Amino acid sequence: MPARAADAADAPAHRLTRAGARRLAVRAQLLTADRPTDLLDVVRHLTVVQLDPTAAVAPSADVVLWSRLGGSYAPADLRDALDAGSLVELHMMARPAEDVALLRAEMAAWPGEDTPTSSWPSELRDWVAANGGCRQEILALLRAEGPLPVPELPDTCVRPWRSSGWNHGRDRVRLLELMVARGEVAVVGREGRDKVYDLAERVYPDDPVVPLAEAEAERDRRRLAALGIARPGRLVVPGEPGSVGEAGEPAVVEGVRGRWRVDPALLTDVDDEVPGRTALLSPLDRLVVDRKRAAELFAFDFALEMYKPVAARRWGYWALPVLHHEELVGKVDASAEASEGVLRVDAVHEDAPWSPAVREAVDRELDALATWLGLEVLRLDRR
Repeated sequence: MPARAADAADAPAHRLTRAGARRLAVRAQLLTADRPTDLLDVVRHLTVVQLDPTAAVAPSADVVLWSRLGGSYAPADLRDALDAGSLVELHMMARPAEDVALLRAEMAAWPGEDTPTSSWPSELRDWVAANGGCRQEILALLRAEGPLPVPELPDTCVRPWRSSGWNHGRDRVRLLELMVARGEVAVVGREGRDKVYDLAERVYPDDPVVPLAEAEAERDRRRLAALGIARPGRLVVPGEPGSVGEAGEPAVVEGVRGRWRVDPALLTDVDDEVPGRTALLSPLDRLVVDRKRAAELFAFDFALEMYKPVAARRWGYWALPVLHHEELVGKVDASAEASEGVLRVDAVHEDAPWSPAVREAVDRELDALATWLGLEVLRLDRR
């Protein structure tokens, strides 16, 4: 068990080495040699799996689940769980259906209250109210017709959504996203790249709503159990925050400034080596998606470079981080070329020179990834 120290508030805190902190994170993310075996159990533990459509290798959610479950996982398993309602899509995340009860109070309180520095909640509320006619038409049509894709829903917003970026001119899509946030409609599938919506009351379980403060505390607790170690506080970010409020117990990490929270249930093994394996991760994997945390705990320098010009990329369009036991050791620039029947490997980036054993382990994972995809490995990095 790690020694105790004192944090900035003079409260007892666990003192961890960076190696111990990494072990917490790897164990919590189900990335040890002791693989889980059940899809729903994995998502329930991770709390969310991001449903990003980018499929340079495979969609991120599928890579995340493959990296835990291995070759027994099939992408159809995720789709089946969403279709059956055991998982639901909310804010581009697959979540256990029972966890919606922890979000209903937040939906009811949407969009929250203005702050001294932001009137954004009022602006959102006013925009939805101004387009109330379109909102009512959408609800009436879904009630009468059942699930419908976006192009078949009314597009009669009278106040356009003004944005200099991604959402400019996408009034109907933006209104639907805000109706999801309000708990009125829910995503139930896709037709091509178009989302299919239905009334939320026909999709989400009719479980008792958990009061807001209690729900936030429980979500923080579950998020910390999935991360192992995280920063406290509340980050206001789209989707799912990486902070954990005051869940767990305070900790300090040797050589890293600032406060952390740890899941005490994982501390009994913090001094034991992880029963390790080598894993190729999605660049959106929860182990690495918080770039600052990955740098602080793993000394791992990484960024998703798909939006950068080709000449500005260091590691590749959708490079896969490489986990070896409890260390993040490099990136693999790979892409699935289904028409050619190959998993094309353009580059393998070693953060520090790998031993022959690490190279062999990464090669085995690339072979396993290709087999799972039904492809053959094409190694262009060795020409």
